[in-house]
Amino acid sequence: MTKIQIELSDEPARAARDAGLLTSKALEQLLADAIRRRQAADALLATAERVAQAGIEAMSIQEIDREVKAVRAERRRRAGGC
Repeated sequence: MTKIQIELSDEPARAARDAGLLTSKALEQLLADAIRRRQAADALLATAERVAQAGIEAMSIQEIDREVKAVRAERRRRAGGC
């Protein structure tokens, strides 16, 4: 186990403590969430870079909307929905 010591200004520290965010469990969850978000952002940026290098034309909002609706419909179908 690693011990970490941090310094915070009084008001953010008070607000975090009052919100229950300064416990080991809460901090571990906050860090895990931040790491997942960072990894997701890095993966998205890497994909965007590969798309740009491949010269793939950007999709319009309407095309994206159609794709999202199609994926959702397929998921509902697979789950036994409508």
